[in-house]
Amino acid sequence: MPLLLTERNDLKARALLLGDRLDLRLFKLADCLATTPLTLQVNAEGGIAVLFRYGVAVLFGVSAPDEESFVDTLRPLLTNPYQTPETEEMDIHASKPSIGVQSGAVSLDMVSLEKLQVIADALSKNLVLTLYEKKVAGEFDKIEPLAQELATHGRVSADSKKLLSKIGSMLLIEHRMVGRAEIGDKPETLWDNPHLEGLYASLEDEFELKERQAALDRKLGLISDTAQTLADVWDNKQLHKLEWYIIGLILFEIAISLIEMGKKYLY
Repeated sequence: MPLLLTERNDLKARALLLGDRLDLRLFKLADCLATTPLTLQVNAEGGIAVLFRYGVAVLFGVSAPDEESFVDTLRPLLTNPYQTPETEEMDIHASKPSIGVQSGAVSLDMVSLEKLQVIADALSKNLVLTLYEKKVAGEFDKIEPLAQELATHGRVSADSKKLLSKIGSMLLIEHRMVGRAEIGDKPETLWDNPHLEGLYASLEDEFELKERQAALDRKLGLISDTAQTLADVWDNKQLHKLEWYIIGLILFEIAISLIEMGKKYLY
């Protein structure tokens, strides 16, 4: 890691959720400080960036102009870049007697690349959870009136296509949380640095990662189940309509047959 960064007693970490996905395959290994997670030097002053494939960049010791310049280089690598990225900041204080998190700041005995990677992992997961909490809250607001309509009037005005689309959206969020961000998993850095588990546990508690993921999973399940139930009600309604159409056609054919028989009898 650049010497200048390790000499600092105070750092600012700034995490940015830039898009749905960040393609990291184009970075040359020779240009990286580390690969799991991908870590790069951003400027001559020793600032670094830790990048995650689920669209998050976490910057340490990087000025605003350098941040803007670096983010511009990432834009071609982003899938569905966000117009207004989610952000999170955290202060880091080194030369402390113990390692821990208190009042939104991290205390370290000394700065090391591995410790910054652990901090970056927690910050990135916090951002992903924040984004999906907002999305799920929005879906809750949309689907509640439909459930209320079913309870009050016994019918659903939305069609099954829209309801199934909501189910798909919830499944996509769950896939991204589990498959890409791996929110429930510990960072790979801990495999080679088990002594940093205490630091990660403190960050995990600070951001309430486990509790928020569990709450989000419950909400995702509830929305999916509600949308599926409403879709089934809609399909049954359409099926009943189809049955009446068929009965009407049968009655129409019977009426035609009776008219034809009446004509033959008269003539």
